[in-house]
Amino acid sequence: MTVKMDDIARLANVSKSAVSLALNGKDGVSQETRDKIFDVVNKYGYKPLRKNKKNTDKVLTSVNFLVVKTAGLVSGNYRSLPFFDSLISSLSEKVSETGGSLKIITTDSESLPQTLDEIRKDQNDGTIVLGTDLNATQAELINNKLDSVIFVDTYFDNITADFVTMDNYQGAMLAGNYILNKGYKDIGYFASDKIISNFIERRRGFRDALKLANIKINNDHFYSVSPTEVNPKGLDIENITKKELPEVIFCEDDYIAIRLIKAAQQKNIKIPKQLAVIGFDDIYESSLISPELTTIHVPVDQMAEQALFQLQKRLFTPNWSPQKTLISTKLIKRNSI
Repeated sequence: MTVKMDDIARLANVSKSAVSLALNGKDGVSQETRDKIFDVVNKYGYKPLRKNKKNTDKVLTSVNFLVVKTAGLVSGNYRSLPFFDSLISSLSEKVSETGGSLKIITTDSESLPQTLDEIRKDQNDGTIVLGTDLNATQAELINNKLDSVIFVDTYFDNITADFVTMDNYQGAMLAGNYILNKGYKDIGYFASDKIISNFIERRRGFRDALKLANIKINNDHFYSVSPTEVNPKGLDIENITKKELPEVIFCEDDYIAIRLIKAAQQKNIKIPKQLAVIGFDDIYESSLISPELTTIHVPVDQMAEQALFQLQKRLFTPNWSPQKTLISTKLIKRNSI
């Protein structure tokens, strides 16, 4: 049996980032977790893929991954969120394939200038920045301070830099068109109460899909909730069910959708017969809930691979022009709609 990091994480019942840290001898996992991981590694004979390179001076050997903590999605426990965990694990695995390593640097807004000065002194190959919560001023500062930098999970039209992110607009358009093609007309929307570019683009794409069909979302069916909470408590389902329910609700991420399904089921609302639900991100938990969640898949591995490709080009290609890459999403049809 050929196993990958995903398989090790599943068999050891740990996160992909924990597997990555253990395999690379990094801190951040307990000895008990480390032992569980290596029990699986030894049992199944896992061996990381090492790619032979004829031109070894053009291989990424040590890459920074810069995280700026905020009060938004990228908070102190950001690594507990599936998207960030998968992104870090994928980057680490791909860098280690050529014998390199990923160095995670965590800072906050106040300490960012000092952190950037410290990064400049390092001899690392470049920096990939988690841009999820960054504002334009922070992105400009990072771009001006660091010579070789790639931003992932964000995009700014007015900044000349390398970006790699998912096509949020296209993904939400997919969701909207799928809902319309299923014949739904009374449509609700669960938005994130934390405003970042990803959610803004999803909102724009979904509304544009409905606009083409001359359908508007009723204000009574537009809700704003936490994008990372899965506990149905606090969702105020009582107030939602006091009004006539829409036929279907689009949620700006899977956590919101999973929370909505759980809260609705506690009120004996049948999914999808009485209320259909669709999410965005295709996190692992979306296939565990019953009914399984219809959602939009984000190709995290491809985002990681593209970010490293652009970093390598930026480092080793003369006259490289900054590239802004949008990676398409796809619809995952399950049973919640």
